[in-house]
Amino acid sequence: MTPFLALSRLIDKITTWIGKVTMWLILATTLISAGNAIVRKIFNVSSNGLLEIQWYLFAAVFLMGAGYGFLKNSHVRIDFIATKLTARTRNWIDVIGIIAVLFPFCMLSIVLSWPLFTNALATSEMSQNAGGLIRWPAYGLIPLGFSLLALQGLSELIKRIAFLRGEGPDVLSHEVSKSDEEKHMEELEAIVARKLAEGK
Repeated sequence: MTPFLALSRLIDKITTWIGKVTMWLILATTLISAGNAIVRKIFNVSSNGLLEIQWYLFAAVFLMGAGYGFLKNSHVRIDFIATKLTARTRNWIDVIGIIAVLFPFCMLSIVLSWPLFTNALATSEMSQNAGGLIRWPAYGLIPLGFSLLALQGLSELIKRIAFLRGEGPDVLSHEVSKSDEEKHMEELEAIVARKLAEGK
């Protein structure tokens, strides 16, 4: 399992880096949206290109950030059921879900979106709106995003199997899935609460 866990750690590092980059895209989207609104209100000028770049960036955040969401275990779960299951059962459900649902869905999405991307690239497809943008970067985000999600799925599958074999932690555990920042914040909150209690 050791080589596979090393591969998983490498994938996690790549996903974390991409996830942090996509966080900056949210700021870029917000600034462009605010700037466009201000210019439209003050100067009565608008740009289709600026409007379209907003949804390009939103698509990039959603598609490229999906793997990061999976890594951080922040995707939607039915918690009131999951918390009643044993750790092994939760991990087995994830193993089956990754193999039977996630991988086929990602593969299907990549296969279906790839011709759309290559055709737009080959024909230099443009937006039909005046001053709009080229379309292939937006189309290219679809196979790229699902490829990154599948790659992170591989990492998560390795971690689930490692736990089931007794060779790794339970990454579905609430404590394990917390980020270093969350753990540090909880420690600070505990210190403040203790100081306040002592001061009474």
